[in-house]
Amino acid sequence: MQAAITKTTPDPTQWLEPIYREHSRAVIQTAYRVTGNAEDAEDVLQTIFIRLARRSAPPDFPGGALPYLRRAATNAALDIVQSKRAKTSVAFEGIAEAVTRDDAPLPDKVQHDRELHQRLREVVSELSRRSAEIFTLRYFEGLDNKAIATALDTSPGTVAVTLHRVREKLRIEMAPLMGGTQ
Repeated sequence: MQAAITKTTPDPTQWLEPIYREHSRAVIQTAYRVTGNAEDAEDVLQTIFIRLARRSAPPDFPGGALPYLRRAATNAALDIVQSKRAKTSVAFEGIAEAVTRDDAPLPDKVQHDRELHQRLREVVSELSRRSAEIFTLRYFEGLDNKAIATALDTSPGTVAVTLHRVREKLRIEMAPLMGGTQ
């Protein structure tokens, strides 16, 4: 009599929980930097980990779980921002450290900073997915060009060129709010 060989799939809680505990905060932070909204960032976290839990086997993270999760959070957050942009304007409240460093900012400065951040989010949401991802990883997550290139399986030169083009677009799009003309 031959014993039946059954292939069991690992219980997601065995491999997913340690990943969640170690990286959930970074996922939320990444998503928040893109969306500017805590509820949206939590939705991103939930979406990413539900997708992982539905996998039949633990994923192979060749560069580590954190770069993968940051990229997933960036993409999921960009989906939300682009979806909201299609429906209505995107709110940009809540990026405390970017809005102001003054203890008691003037109301005009706070309003101007909100307008700047709102316009920045709008412009980023209008970029191609790849450009928005590169920009987000560089300026919201603080990764250097080499780390971005590794995470996105491209060259540092491609990252540099993309960032240059995005900065040029931002310079033009943001000029009216920055006191310039294109």
